[in-house]
Amino acid sequence: MSDSDATAGEGGGTEGLAEGDAPELPADLGAVREALVEWYEADHRDFPWRRTEDPYAVLVSEVMSQQTQLDRVVPAWEDFLDEWPTTVDLAAADRGDVVAFWSDHSLGYNNRAKYLHEAAGQVEEEYGGEFPQSPGELQELMGVGPYTANAVASFAFNDGDAVVDTNVKRVLHRAFAVPDDDAAFGRVASRVMPDGESRVWNNAIMELGGVACGTTPRCDEAGCPWRGWCHAYETGDFTAPDVPEQPSFEGSRRQFRGRVVRTLGEYDELPLDDLGPRIRVDYAPDGEHGREWLRGLVDDLADDGLVDVDEGDDCAIVRLRD
Repeated sequence: MSDSDATAGEGGGTEGLAEGDAPELPADLGAVREALVEWYEADHRDFPWRRTEDPYAVLVSEVMSQQTQLDRVVPAWEDFLDEWPTTVDLAAADRGDVVAFWSDHSLGYNNRAKYLHEAAGQVEEEYGGEFPQSPGELQELMGVGPYTANAVASFAFNDGDAVVDTNVKRVLHRAFAVPDDDAAFGRVASRVMPDGESRVWNNAIMELGGVACGTTPRCDEAGCPWRGWCHAYETGDFTAPDVPEQPSFEGSRRQFRGRVVRTLGEYDELPLDDLGPRIRVDYAPDGEHGREWLRGLVDDLADDGLVDVDEGDDCAIVRLRD
């Protein structure tokens, strides 16, 4: 995670964007937003801090997550809140105990434990036990930078700006051809985020980057909701600011052959035109990646002894070979 800033945007269109910010940004942002939120709400990783709106618990998760794998954060977060469930408890704790906890759980950078302890004291002494809510106010807490402040404002109070971390940059670069420029990423992230929905939106777009649009993308496997608009998915170029070289497997015939085999593994058999949309979202029988393209893949697999093809009246039927 990084401490990048972003400013909230409104509505659709290109208002607030500079020339060249997002060459592939769709005109219908409403459909783009709805698709992502529906994908996230249907199924996402169930981290425990996503089930709370307690700003203290959210802050602890954000501080722990800095440069630490999330599967290691979960037990540490739960243990920390068992030990110090409120800012009152943490502020009253011995700082040495907090640092020792941090070290024992291999969370790294012990200064973060010290800052979190001091931030709890600030909440109690300077804010009367009530967390500040806006990103600007949250930055007054010790060790809380712009990114963390915005995350807490978003996830605890639904009052944040668009989050811009490495995952989000990768998504925006690939989907909408946003140039590798922090200011451009901030403007586009703000434009795409719907007003008043920072909690669900920032969770959703970071989930997209973490689950579907990683260094090696899993577009179809993860059911990426932006495939129909995505510049990278259309062109096969999955480079990104943190991915300097395109993975050679992505977009290759070998990849699509694998998808055919995996898909047929879920069904007894499929007509060619039913198989196609399950292999790539832009499949159209008479399109560039249509029936002729898919038949070539299937015939290759048949030659390799992996599938059988029966010629139907209207469309070939494909099944895995026993």
